Amino acid sequence: MIQGIGASSGIAIGKCFVLPNWEWDLPEQKIDVADLAREFERLYEGIRTSKVEIEQMKDELSEVVGPAERSIFDAHLAILDDPVFMNEIQGMIERQYKAAEVAVKEAIDHFVTMFDLLDDEYMKERALDIRDVGNRLLKHLLGAPEITLPSDTQPYILIAKELSPSQLAHLNPSNVLGITTFGGSMTSHSAIMARALGIPLVVAAEGKLEETVVTGDMLIMDGTTGEIVLSPSLEQIRAYTKLKQEQEEERNRLRGLAHVDPSTPDGKTLRLSANISSLKELELALSSGAHGVGLFRTEFLYMDRTRFPKEEEQFEVYRSVAEKLEGGSLVIRTLDIGGDKHLDYFELPEEENPFLGYRAIRISLDRKDLFRTQLRAILRASHYGNVKVMYPLISSVEEVREANRVLQEAMEELRQEGKPFNPSMETGVMIELPAAVMIAELLAREVDFFSIGTNDLVQFTLAVDRMNDKISHLYEPYHPAVLRMLRTTVEAARRQGITVGVCGEMAGDPAALPVWLGLNVDGLSMSSHSILQVKERLLRTGQEECRAVLEHIMASSTASEIKRHLREFRTEIDLRDEQEEQEEQARIASVSDSICN
Repeated sequence: MIQGIGASSGIAIGKCFVLPNWEWDLPEQKIDVADLAREFERLYEGIRTSKVEIEQMKDELSEVVGPAERSIFDAHLAILDDPVFMNEIQGMIERQYKAAEVAVKEAIDHFVTMFDLLDDEYMKERALDIRDVGNRLLKHLLGAPEITLPSDTQPYILIAKELSPSQLAHLNPSNVLGITTFGGSMTSHSAIMARALGIPLVVAAEGKLEETVVTGDMLIMDGTTGEIVLSPSLEQIRAYTKLKQEQEEERNRLRGLAHVDPSTPDGKTLRLSANISSLKELELALSSGAHGVGLFRTEFLYMDRTRFPKEEEQFEVYRSVAEKLEGGSLVIRTLDIGGDKHLDYFELPEEENPFLGYRAIRISLDRKDLFRTQLRAILRASHYGNVKVMYPLISSVEEVREANRVLQEAMEELRQEGKPFNPSMETGVMIELPAAVMIAELLAREVDFFSIGTNDLVQFTLAVDRMNDKISHLYEPYHPAVLRMLRTTVEAARRQGITVGVCGEMAGDPAALPVWLGLNVDGLSMSSHSILQVKERLLRTGQEECRAVLEHIMASSTASEIKRHLREFRTEIDLRDEQEEQEEQARIASVSDSICN
């Protein structure tokens, strides 16, 4: 068995197809000065053709994935327009008299090597983008054919050294059982695409697999655990087939809970909402029983384009979501770019620590023209549903007051223009910085609700970059310091009489449910895929017993102790439910016997 990293859940069992890699072995050929114009024309024609292909891929994917995934190809288009990349190529042609394909190949190698040397996962993934775009350009310059995937109807498991978004875009998901790559990470563009397409994916499966697997080999892969079984035995195939069937049965069973009220046995109702970035994701959220949208990531409206979206464009999207929710709460987070989220048409400064730099609310308050446009669109949408606005990365009361001042200005403009909006629209802040936790009671006097963003809160509390392989094991959501941060935030909100929810990854972790019930939060917002799993646990878990568990947790000194308490509590509930089910079956059998006799 080979252990990789599970990047997209699901089990695949079948024969594999090993995708060959382009290995460009180009002779060092010089061109004559008289041929310079022809080489430049070949280069520009290759660029034009590559851009057309990329635009076609975006269009083909428009009905399959959301804006976040399609924006990957905007990044590819930007590389073909990038002056640094193109100047490198043009300089080698003009000054070193190299053929266009040789110049492109050397430029690819130069930038890929440079980015690979950086201790930054984001930049390593961008190296793959450059290689993908460069190979596409080389293909046109050399007149090389496309690598074609199997065209028959027999589904297969795709094996590749690395898989680019362009290659994924050409896949027929109905023919691909799963994908395994020798390299890659959970945060790569390919992983994002695979999850959007619903294809199981295992990454970082280097070593033995690379040396032995060939097209036609039988294997099993688990996109959840990252396990790969080569040449499985009949017994292993049966075991994994049974596990796959059980997972599908479990998904079908959970779907039956979509319209069940999310309440504990002792009467605590916990609002379960979805995190979305597009209208397409909203449909999945509603089918999963979401009671609203607890986090609308508006930055993806900005990413899938070549310019800032206008007010009318934003308004139409926000209004559509609000109307489809039919009174359900819609929390719209204002633009949250910077850090690892960039816009091709908005140049951010080079920073030593971008996650601590010019991003989120800091950009909005610096560029009030952009901020006011978005707030006007949100306000206008508030006329059509239960819309709320939320500010990200807040660290001070001054930031909240300034944001609310811009909001009031936007309201006054709309009044003068006679455009309807809800003047009582609720405002909230994300609690994702330790500074915000420490002044939570002060912030609570300024807004109507809190939403705890656990991802950044954990990262900043523990000073751990979870994308850094060397220290990612230190990223621990159940660290005692994190849980104390959570309790401080909730208690501050309660004292000031405002509501508090959670919208980070911990919200969608069923294991964390006793923490939220014990703290008595008002709602959880998560990936649509997690809602039914969390609801299933909620329906079986009493709030009062969670309060007792919370006391044990808060008295614990380590994350391992805390997780042990949560596991024991979960096992206790499972055993209790199993015993009650057996007693109910025995009672039914007894009644049946009495009737028959």
